[in-house]
Amino acid sequence: MIHSVVGMVEENVPTGGLAGWAVELMERLGGPGAGLAVALENLFPPLPSEVILPMAGFTASRGELSLAGAIVWTTLGSVVGALALYYLGALLGRARVRAIAARLPLVKLSDVDAAEAWFARHGAKSVFFGRFVPIVRSLISVPAGVERMPVPRFLAYTGLGSLLWNTVFIMAGYLLGENWGRVETYVGVYQKAVIALAALAVLAFVTVRLARRRQVPR
Repeated sequence: MIHSVVGMVEENVPTGGLAGWAVELMERLGGPGAGLAVALENLFPPLPSEVILPMAGFTASRGELSLAGAIVWTTLGSVVGALALYYLGALLGRARVRAIAARLPLVKLSDVDAAEAWFARHGAKSVFFGRFVPIVRSLISVPAGVERMPVPRFLAYTGLGSLLWNTVFIMAGYLLGENWGRVETYVGVYQKAVIALAALAVLAFVTVRLARRRQVPR
């Protein structure tokens, strides 16, 4: 369906790795392929939505796929992928999470209790805003399942957040046309910043926890 589009901008289209595979999937299946690629991106974060979504928008700008179809299919894919991770969390369960946490170095069950209390207060907002953060948009579905957030509420917040995120990137690809690849550059900077902040947070946690352990009298 979008083979002619890919051919027009071959120099801007990934041809190898996960990104190339995602583009090939869209090329073969059109809108449903874009939705499937986005669903898999939830399960395997290395799949780049910053390539899939703008490419879907560019495809729509060439008339090979409707703009509404691109948004609907990719949002459906986001929800399906998130729901799979939700049920993975539900299958894992609270008891198993606590058992795993108890075996981790530097992690206390009080940390798990604090995380559970925080999610009880802010779970809905976390699911919604988590859709705008790379990697987090996949992982946030797991604690929602562990804590058994009501499925209708989970679907509502996941669907709305996914709709906004996908629409922004699809519209960017639609408006940029053959320059849709610029989106990946800007999002790459954003993603690296998020990863750097996460690494700093982990480093700070480990540093504080080790310092406290040294202060405890033997």
